[in-house]
Amino acid sequence: MDEEKIKKAVTMIIEAIGENPNREGLKETPERIAKMYKEIFSGLNESPENHLNKVFTVQGEGIVLEKNIQFYSMCEHHFLPFFGKIHIAYLPSDKVVGLSKLARTVEVFAKRPQLQERLTSQIAEALMKTLNCKGSMVVIEAEHLCMSMRGVKKWGSTTTTLSTKGVFEGNFPLQNQVLNMIKL
Repeated sequence: MDEEKIKKAVTMIIEAIGENPNREGLKETPERIAKMYKEIFSGLNESPENHLNKVFTVQGEGIVLEKNIQFYSMCEHHFLPFFGKIHIAYLPSDKVVGLSKLARTVEVFAKRPQLQERLTSQIAEALMKTLNCKGSMVVIEAEHLCMSMRGVKKWGSTTTTLSTKGVFEGNFPLQNQVLNMIKL
């Protein structure tokens, strides 16, 4: 990431809105934003396989659900945050991943300029590809600040997205089972 380029761009934005970038409160803003962007876009340089490769052998069948994984991301359309919770379910073949690794996988994809719809499918696809599981299902519920603080200004509205892969695709009883587990 080119922090110097970000600093210059932020300085130009400050000037473009009619503010003085040398004013006391704004003087260090370009540096702060450059550091912040390095952190919140760190997923651009990371691969989910780094986390999903830590697996354990299991016997038996059953859905694994990790729910209420808190996240934030940046909408690629307005560079404003969206945030909420992610529920991840998968049906293992013979291996399960460490539970914290699901949350780390969320972080990899969320820490990129993103669309909620893409984020949902990227997580589901990564599980299928890396875990070789029988199926995956991801549900995301999020509030978008681009809906809340600009445009229609509808605070508290949430967007829900769903991605199903493998045995979950088109299997409404199995999907409903996961949705009921999420409600518990």
